Amino acid sequence: METVVFYQFVTEVPRAAAIWSTLFLLTLGLLTVLAARPERDRRTDDPLPAGPTARELAAAEAVDRRRYAEEVAVAAAGAATTAKRRRAAWLTAQEQLERAWIGYDEADTAARRFAGAGALPTPQTPHTPAEYAARERYLHRAAMAAYWRGDLTMAQLGDVFGHRRCWDPRRHPVEQEVLISRVVRDARLADYQVAADSERAAWRDAELAAESARALAEEAYAAAARLRPTVVPARRTVAGALRPAVVALWRPARVG
Repeated sequence: METVVFYQFVTEVPRAAAIWSTLFLLTLGLLTVLAARPERDRRTDDPLPAGPTARELAAAEAVDRRRYAEEVAVAAAGAATTAKRRRAAWLTAQEQLERAWIGYDEADTAARRFAGAGALPTPQTPHTPAEYAARERYLHRAAMAAYWRGDLTMAQLGDVFGHRRCWDPRRHPVEQEVLISRVVRDARLADYQVAADSERAAWRDAELAAESARALAEEAYAAAARLRPTVVPARRTVAGALRPAVVALWRPARVG
């Protein structure tokens, strides 16, 4: 029995080894062929992805041009509105500058008139408490009148009643009038300088806005012109161009 088992082992094992070796070699060869030719994994009849055509590219470019033209047109309209608003602001600032100059000119004229009066000698009055009280009342009334006219501010009026910033109630009324006229003139001059600065700034803003509006308007016109198709005029033949002239010749009618 052991001899038969040994015989079968000796005869079957080499046969199985040969079979497995053959299968291994076949598998290895198949893998080598597949690795050497990977293009066989893809079907030969699959179409390659096609790129955009010239018509599609032209249509996309036309859409982009139209969108750009619309955006530039909107920007040009907004710039025109801004330029109009800035010009109106400049005209308003110019009117304010003219009014400030008129106010300063009037205040300067009054100050010159009071300065001439102040050059005269001050009238001699008795230095009594009643005189000083009268001078103080005159100063307060003159300051209040200047305040109601708009010549003095609330802060300046407070300085007058508080006897601050050279406001001395013991001065003669003529000196008080000279001092009030000078303060009003200086205030009008400061107002004029502020108005002049505002007018210059408004003018610069209006010029910049107008230049921006002009540039955007030109760009919007150019963008709109690029949207219009180019019309090629049809060529007319020489015979066709001359035929109406020949037909239109005038012939005199026969008589008799």
